[in-house]
Amino acid sequence: MRKLPQPTEQELREGPQAVSFQIANGNARQICILQTNFPTKVQAQRYLLASWPTVEKMARDALARGTVEDGQIKLMML
Repeated sequence: MRKLPQPTEQELREGPQAVSFQIANGNARQICILQTNFPTKVQAQRYLLASWPTVEKMARDALARGTVEDGQIKLMML
């Protein structure tokens, strides 16, 4: 198993990382941001991919409820 990279100086200053993704909304795309507790972008992206079915459902539920802030759906890590 590969070791995860250590956080860079910039990542340490920024704190927990967020990853963005898009979901289809009819003929349009909806921007979503997932805030994680991970210190590196790589870890946050791996979490997104590993948890994709759950994260996508959360995003679609938020879209259905109309909880869009500044044109973005903002989600928190489980």
